[in-house]
Amino acid sequence: MTEETWGQVREGLLKRVGRNNYLTWIEPLRFADLTDGVARFTVPTSFHGDWVARNFADHIRRELLGSGAAVTRVEFAVARQTAAPAVARPAPAAAAAPARANDEDMASSPLDARFTFDTFVVGKPNQLAHAAARRVAEGGPVSFNPLFLYGGVGLGKTHLMHAIAHEITARNPAARVLYLSAEQFMYRFVQALRDKQIMSFKELFRSVDVLMVDDVQFIAGKDSTQEEFFHTFNALVDQNRQIVISADRAPGEIKGLEDRIASRLQCGLIVDLHPTDYELRLGILQTKVEFYRGQYPGLRIAPGVLEFLANRITTNVRVLEGALTRLFAFASLVGREITLELAQDCLADILRASDRKVTIEEIQRKVAEHYNIRLSDMIGPKRLRAVARPRQVAMYLAKQLTPRSLPEIGRRFGGRDHTTIMHGVKKIEELMATDSQLADDLAMLRRQLEG
Repeated sequence: MTEETWGQVREGLLKRVGRNNYLTWIEPLRFADLTDGVARFTVPTSFHGDWVARNFADHIRRELLGSGAAVTRVEFAVARQTAAPAVARPAPAAAAAPARANDEDMASSPLDARFTFDTFVVGKPNQLAHAAARRVAEGGPVSFNPLFLYGGVGLGKTHLMHAIAHEITARNPAARVLYLSAEQFMYRFVQALRDKQIMSFKELFRSVDVLMVDDVQFIAGKDSTQEEFFHTFNALVDQNRQIVISADRAPGEIKGLEDRIASRLQCGLIVDLHPTDYELRLGILQTKVEFYRGQYPGLRIAPGVLEFLANRITTNVRVLEGALTRLFAFASLVGREITLELAQDCLADILRASDRKVTIEEIQRKVAEHYNIRLSDMIGPKRLRAVARPRQVAMYLAKQLTPRSLPEIGRRFGGRDHTTIMHGVKKIEELMATDSQLADDLAMLRRQLEG
């Protein structure tokens, strides 16, 4: 197989796996050789190779076969000479720590002892995020910097951030790990300006081994803070220091975030924590029950209760865990077994809130806002692409998120025929397979509507 053939195969993979997956996982692959039906590729790291082998090997083999290459399997090995520049965390310098404006205020934010890798329940929606976080926490060379975790409320971003910090400090107590929220970063920056201690601020943030910033969307629109964050980011990357960032959306979707910052953030590994599915929610509840058995010895939970909660409470993990905490506490106080009836009575308000239905009008308003078009155009007769595509997105979401029939949806979209709705839904389903940006838009809109 020639490099030209591999180039054609990569074009097919781009269409098959989507742009984001392609840039993250396929683009770094380098074709090595094809011998006895085995196609070999070099990868930047063993983590990269393992992930591609598990998730994209079949896609690669099919594309190779389609190109005429006689391939029975594909293998991946770390490139010894051509590996991507590794990001290693150097040991902290033996010199004295830099002077600080206020040592107490400049300390890392406290970590929650409950948020470790051992207590993080892994499922399909968070599998990649967990694997990447563990890779960073293990120390040693890492080919992606920063690691950028994003997703809706209560999906596990902060849990993984704390778990990374816990693991790094457990493996290397001397490592300087600084974890804080973006809001705290801004507060400390403003305080340093006020106290004329900006050099101490710069020295502190640029001397850490690992910088972890939670909810980075908070600094969007705050020019001075963004300027300092940008320079801090660059200084740490230049020193091969690891950076871990979290946000509620992808860098390119954060309004008010400077383009140069979004661009730098996109240079690393960007991982979306998807909304939980039923299996993951049930696994989280089962893990939590085992924890509570030590606090409430003898307390019994009837069959079917956990399944009921996993099916009904779908908003986020925090609400789910909070519901179980309340249920165990109440059952303990009244001395009763946790039955389905008790759960329904005790959690009536949470269950009602979880039953909130998404409306077609809400979908239309959210989609119009996202694509910056007028709501009147959404339901009007205009057929311009700039209006037609968002309209089809709204039709698709209305079909997915509401119990309304196609004729009912058509009536809400300016009296359109149900066949028009069917066409719009089918069009979006087809585009999702090849248009990664559209797939990202839909995922974000669903999170906002269902959150």
